[in-house]
Amino acid sequence: IKSYNFLFLSGITYLDHAGSALFPESLLKAFTDDLRNNVYGNPHSQNISSKLTYDTIEHVRYRILQHFHTTAEDYTVIFTSGCTAALKLVAEAFPWIPEGTKQPSSRFCYLTDSHTSVVGMRGITASKKVLSVPVKPKEMLLSEKNTLPPEEQNCTTPHLFAYPAQSNFSGIKYPLSWIQDIKSGKLCPTEIPGKWFVLLDAASYVSTSPLDLRVHQADFIPISFYKIFGFPTGLGALLVSNRIAPFLRKSYFGGGTAAAYLAAEDFYIPRKSIAERFEDGTVPFLDIIALKHGFDVLERLTGGMENIKQHTFALARYTYTVLSTLKYTNGAPVVRIYSDTDFSSPDVQGPIINFNILDENGEVIGFSQVDKMASLYNIHLRTGCFCNTGACQMHLDISNEDIRRNLQAGHICGDDVDLIDGRPTGSVRISFGYMSTFEDAQTFLKFVISTRFSKSDIAVPLQSSVTKLTTESVESPVQDDYSSCNRANQLAPRMHMLDGELCDDSPATVRTVKWQPRGTEAESIRAAVSEMAVPTCRRGGKPITLTNIYLYPIKSCSAFEVAEWPVGNQGLLYDRNWMVVNQNGVCMTQKQEPRLCLINPSIDLKQNIMIIQAEGMDPISVSLEENPGKEAVICESKVCSHRVKTYDCGERIADWLSTFLGRSCRLIRQSSDIKNNKYQKNTKGLAPATSISLSLVNEAQYLLINVASISHLKDHISARLEEPLEMQELIPRFRANLVISAPESFEEEEWAEISIGSLRFQVVGPCSRCQIICIDQQSGERNKEFLQSLSAARGRKTNFGIYLMNQPLCSSFPNILSVGSQVLPVLKENPEIQPPSSNEEKCSG
Repeated sequence: IKSYNFLFLSGITYLDHAGSALFPESLLKAFTDDLRNNVYGNPHSQNISSKLTYDTIEHVRYRILQHFHTTAEDYTVIFTSGCTAALKLVAEAFPWIPEGTKQPSSRFCYLTDSHTSVVGMRGITASKKVLSVPVKPKEMLLSEKNTLPPEEQNCTTPHLFAYPAQSNFSGIKYPLSWIQDIKSGKLCPTEIPGKWFVLLDAASYVSTSPLDLRVHQADFIPISFYKIFGFPTGLGALLVSNRIAPFLRKSYFGGGTAAAYLAAEDFYIPRKSIAERFEDGTVPFLDIIALKHGFDVLERLTGGMENIKQHTFALARYTYTVLSTLKYTNGAPVVRIYSDTDFSSPDVQGPIINFNILDENGEVIGFSQVDKMASLYNIHLRTGCFCNTGACQMHLDISNEDIRRNLQAGHICGDDVDLIDGRPTGSVRISFGYMSTFEDAQTFLKFVISTRFSKSDIAVPLQSSVTKLTTESVESPVQDDYSSCNRANQLAPRMHMLDGELCDDSPATVRTVKWQPRGTEAESIRAAVSEMAVPTCRRGGKPITLTNIYLYPIKSCSAFEVAEWPVGNQGLLYDRNWMVVNQNGVCMTQKQEPRLCLINPSIDLKQNIMIIQAEGMDPISVSLEENPGKEAVICESKVCSHRVKTYDCGERIADWLSTFLGRSCRLIRQSSDIKNNKYQKNTKGLAPATSISLSLVNEAQYLLINVASISHLKDHISARLEEPLEMQELIPRFRANLVISAPESFEEEEWAEISIGSLRFQVVGPCSRCQIICIDQQSGERNKEFLQSLSAARGRKTNFGIYLMNQPLCSSFPNILSVGSQVLPVLKENPEIQPPSSNEEKCSG
């Protein structure tokens, strides 16, 4: 159980501290109490409240410098919107000497293991005709220190070298000694005469480590405060050495930066203060005031950054050590860790572990799959390349040509395309913060073990003798409110590799086991599934029929089963035309609110109403006539990043939903303004420019599943659960629109098109399942075994079912789907069966 400061983390294992720290309750309380007791005006005014704001901001500047062990004599704090804005400011203001002048030109050098925002500085330097030089970490780490020849030491051309104090990818801490070595000329990023300045990207480093600017005097230090405190976001700073500050150039000037200027003539005199000269407009003064409370609370809870450094490293080292020892019986590792160190010292390694999970054959399990599994355990981690393509390429052995090919294949930074041709496009990252606990590390390790090994595997006796892994026992430096989170004051327990489950044996011991892989039986099951996933071409055989039709009038609510139903231009009529949103207008799904499945909507076409029912509530109806209220407000909402026109359905239904769910929410409906509800979607199998009309669905107009595939999965899940399952319990979990009975399991994955009655549909790809299939649609209860079983049964994939889109049909028959209709598939790349030729653009029918 978390302490008072982090009660909101109860049941959550948050392991993305490198992405953002989390704010404690006491920080918010101190800040809001401050706002209640003081009036803070615009600092550019001269009244009493404004003077209070100005003085408080200056106090915060002093507090920031104090935190980094320096003073206003040596450094200036320039507030920015974040680390990225600080980097952009340096690129724009640095006194570059361009190519083509009589003087030697400047160079911008950066370590390839740098955040996108550092590499992006080269866009500005290029516009200033300054060459950029990427430098690989090995080139710097292995380069011998050397002094420039005497004749070149007098050159004053300014150059800039940028590198991270800590890699946000692997957590390696690059030597801070580079700062002085580069500035003195002992270490040269590139062999060129001139005067070197150093930009130390400290955003990742300072979140868990102390930085002493008295010793390591970088010229520019960009930081983001949410990395340290979690709040406020959208606020960073650039710490600038006063030795370089007077030489910075600035073209734009905003409010508050001018000592004097003329509107009608090109005359402008900047303020003398470096900070005021570069802080355009009114600074976010309330957010800056919040920083004061951030420093106060951080010091009170932890005792300082050195304690945080030791605390977070101990957790990372323990987790790294256990992960490194997990092996299958064939000796293959369970994880491939992308590390530049052996986690032996907090001076060279931060609390970041980057890895990919492997199967027993050494094949990578895609990071998107790992992320889905982690969410079942309420573990929050990060996946991808972490805005650090250079490190990602280096560790995952991805070539420049691979990056280009992956882009052509549709993969972009930040998406969930995790494997291309079996090779990973990214990885998984966990990171610890000052509020992380030993239990967090254990929960994560249990997650890896439980998803990679079955119960029978755990019971297999160890083939080797008991191995002991010992780390130093470190007393928790984190004090006061936080100490109750961390059990006793023992942070890094002594670890033993014993035959048993990972458990907390005492305040100083933990047990784990050298795990065994799945047996031959599981391998044969996987092989059988793999064979069934690629059926042979259909040549006659048993007919396929449509057995069930479901529509979901309210997105993420219960299904409405029908025997026949009209088809509209967006799919089944009224399917996912409504959705429930929270108080901020954000769509709610069963991922956040499982009880949505207990809300049962049904459509009465004769009365032209939707009836909504739930246990313990009186039924309520909503008219099918669009926008019945004269004052209904048309607004834009987002569904899976796509914008749709919607309108609110009123207070009556909002109160009904809020009462049942126990939280403030509203019902909104998609507007029938089809022009505004079409969006370009580069769906697999469709032309990139195809205009698709969708309702509030995530991917496509229809989702189809096969009873034979369900039956195959049922047997697999029942074996893992060791209890029988009914088909009628499984089918609703997959929330399909169309259920068919085909003779072979998974043969639907080989279809390119299908016809049902007079309607024709194009298959646009498989459905990759998420944790919603773990929710019992009758009770709302979760069981993570279902997604894990699907992954095991499908050979690490979570695909189940296929997406369909309407195809235009020239037919006099009504567009109605009926249970019992025959399903006629067209196989992929089958020369004997070709779809009818048509010159018309495929679109919604």
